[in-house]
Amino acid sequence: MSEVILADTMPDLFDELSNGRFEVRPLEPASDVDCAKAVAVVAYSHPVVDGRLLDRCPGVRIVSNHGVGVDHIDVAAAQQRGVRVGNTPGCLDAATADMTMAMILSVARNIVIGDHFARSPKFTHYDPSILIGQEVTGSTLGIVGMGRIGVEVARRARAFDMKILYHNRNRRPDIEDSLGVQFATLNDLLGRSDFVTLNCPLTEETHGLIGPAQFQQMKPSGMLINMARGPVIQTDALYAALTTGQITAAGLDVTDPEPLPRDHPLLRLDNVIVAPHLGSASNVTRRRMMQITVDNLIAGLEGRPLPHEVAPV
Repeated sequence: MSEVILADTMPDLFDELSNGRFEVRPLEPASDVDCAKAVAVVAYSHPVVDGRLLDRCPGVRIVSNHGVGVDHIDVAAAQQRGVRVGNTPGCLDAATADMTMAMILSVARNIVIGDHFARSPKFTHYDPSILIGQEVTGSTLGIVGMGRIGVEVARRARAFDMKILYHNRNRRPDIEDSLGVQFATLNDLLGRSDFVTLNCPLTEETHGLIGPAQFQQMKPSGMLINMARGPVIQTDALYAALTTGQITAAGLDVTDPEPLPRDHPLLRLDNVIVAPHLGSASNVTRRRMMQITVDNLIAGLEGRPLPHEVAPV
C-alpha cells in the first residue's frame, strides 16, 4: 500500500525519483482524513508548515523541504513534536548565483525594456542615443549575505573585474584573500556599491533589512537585486525609492507578498524587473533538488540519518 504524504501539486519528477512509492494528498487545504493518514509532508512551493498543521497529523515523522530556506516551516514546532526537517543545501548555489548575475546584467543593460521596445512599432531604425545602460565591468558590487550562494556570486563577479564588498553576520576572513572581497558594514556597503545583491536567508535579523534608511544610503545610480526572500525588503520603501530617484533600478526574483497583487504599483514601473522566483530554476538543479527532497523523505520515514537535516533550533 502506498504511503500517504501531504504535498502541493507535485511534478512527475517526484513520482519518478520516488518510484511511485507515495500517494500524494493535497496539503492546502488538508482534510482531516488525509492528515490522519499522512506519514510525511513535502513542502514543495513554500507552503506554511506549522505546529497547528502538525498537530492535525500525528503520524507525520518528516517534513522534507524542496529548497534551502525554511522560513515557511516552524522548525522548532516540528522538532518539539519529534518531526525531523530536511532541506536541500548546496545543490542550488550555482544556479542561484547565475540568476543573480543575470539580474545584474538585465537591470544594468535595459534588457527587458529593450526587448519590449524592439518588439514595438516604435523601433523603426537604430538609434545609438537610447537606452544607455550602466557599465557592469569594473563597477562595485555589494553582496549582503556571504554564504554559499554569496560566495558563488563573488566568483562570477570577479570575471567582470568587479570590486566586491560583502556584509555578513560573521566576517569571512577565509574567503577575503582567495576571492579578493572586502568586508563592510551594511551602510558602508550600500553607500559604495553600484549594485547591491541580497543573497541572505530570511531570519528575524534580516526581515525588513532594507527600508527607507537603507535606500537613503544608496547611490542614486545604485541598483538593487533581491535573490533572497521578499520580506528582506520593505516593499513600500522600495516603491518609494524607485519612484523618487533614490535608486535607479531593481531586479526582484522574490517579492513581499509573493506574488504581488496584479494591481500592485511596482508592476507598473519600467525600472524594476520582476521574475517568478526562478533562482534555482535550471533543469539540472531542480532535478538535484528533487532527488535530495526524496532522499530526505525516505530516510526520515525509514529512521535513518537524513542526508541534509536542518539543525535543531
